Amino acid sequence: MKGCIALLLILGCSSALGGVVHAEAPGRWEASLEQALRARGLAGAALSALVVDRASGTPLWGRGPDAALMPASTQKVLTAVAALDAFGPTHRFVTELRASRPLGPDGAIGDLYVRGADPSLTSEQWWRLAADLRALGLREVRGDLVLDDSLFDEARWHPSWAPVTARAYHAPVSAIAANFGAFRVRVAPGAAPGDPLQVALDPSVPYLRLVNEGRTGKRGSASTLVVERAAAPGEERVRVAGSVPVGSAPDDVWRSVADPLGYAGAVLRMQLAANGVRVTGGTRRGAAAPGSSLLLEFEGLPLQQIASLFLKYSNNFIAESLVKWLALGPAPVPGAPPGGWEGGARALEARLAALGVPLAGTRIVDGSGLSRANRVSARVLVEALLRGEAAFAGGPELLAALPIAAEDGTLKKRAAAARGRVRAKTGSLDGVSSLAGFARSASGRELVFAVLANGYRHGDAAASDALDAFVAALVNDR
Repeated sequence: MKGCIALLLILGCSSALGGVVHAEAPGRWEASLEQALRARGLAGAALSALVVDRASGTPLWGRGPDAALMPASTQKVLTAVAALDAFGPTHRFVTELRASRPLGPDGAIGDLYVRGADPSLTSEQWWRLAADLRALGLREVRGDLVLDDSLFDEARWHPSWAPVTARAYHAPVSAIAANFGAFRVRVAPGAAPGDPLQVALDPSVPYLRLVNEGRTGKRGSASTLVVERAAAPGEERVRVAGSVPVGSAPDDVWRSVADPLGYAGAVLRMQLAANGVRVTGGTRRGAAAPGSSLLLEFEGLPLQQIASLFLKYSNNFIAESLVKWLALGPAPVPGAPPGGWEGGARALEARLAALGVPLAGTRIVDGSGLSRANRVSARVLVEALLRGEAAFAGGPELLAALPIAAEDGTLKKRAAAARGRVRAKTGSLDGVSSLAGFARSASGRELVFAVLANGYRHGDAAASDALDAFVAALVNDR
């Protein structure tokens, strides 16, 4: 994910800032780590790095390990550790379906009420929910589809994320949502120059109205593709413009929606129709009427799978939903304030502190690391990984959820020299690059590490390459 460039601000740094910490006299391995961090791609960067022995927690090497820097998406490590500790790996978030009157022998009800806050509901999950309703005998909703998103507050985007774009990583956070608040636009050229572009939306729902102004360009011409979305009453217009050269491969462009409730309602209506359930009324926001009848408590994916989705693929929407859930706890009390960022951040900190993670100098603002106001040190990330992985309840799930170097997730095309020997969370913002995770060295040593770089001078790609070189050195200790 990318954000706007801001001034580097280092908070809560200890006297170790800028220094090197060794458990023993530096040798070839330690020197190779130092050399990796002196790469041109990290020139001018503020650094926080720490490597410890996984079994004992003994520090083996470090540079500024207590410097609190912007973590970018390595912040998701903290969110995952706290969520697994709070809810457990088998916890499932429940979506409650109620009817304004009991289901009759004719298969009809009045209004259908939907209440919950499950961050894992994709189009496929909404189909499963609709199929379960049909299995209960539902055939027709003669009233409205009523969406109750009151478990979370009404803040869709954290104020520190500004400016917010239509990119998928800026998806609005809502208790009721579909596909993580995002959709796909698949674009392919026509058969000949001048032909309209071939465009398909996924999911294909009337709420997303395609305006295709794009044209096919000459072979070898530069692509000028533009994909925009704009909110309009009762819909969102998806405008495709510019040109794509003839003969090009299809391209997938992901965008976020402006109104997560309108979008989720459209997806649910589509899946109800696919299961032969007719809805005659409209879609609106509201709460279940007193005396409504419970139809279904739909259980989503277990948290262990949700954790893998958001760590492997750095899903911001899931991370922020989990933070808001942390404010509520596993069993929300009726009448309690809705889940929000402030309460969730404090609950996240409390979970980490209870696990023994030292939080001096730490500032937690959101769950994804999208905010440039977050401040986390390498030591905090390493301690969170150590304690989270050691926890019997969620440790195996935490380790399994991390991307594997050169094999999957956000590391699939990175760190080839450490293939299969590093499991780590990546982080990237403009001027910020980070990695935190576990490594098994060539000699068989198991390590836990974190490295954060802020404010380098030669671009994000060069900094990312330098961190890949760092983990290559990390596992090469023979």
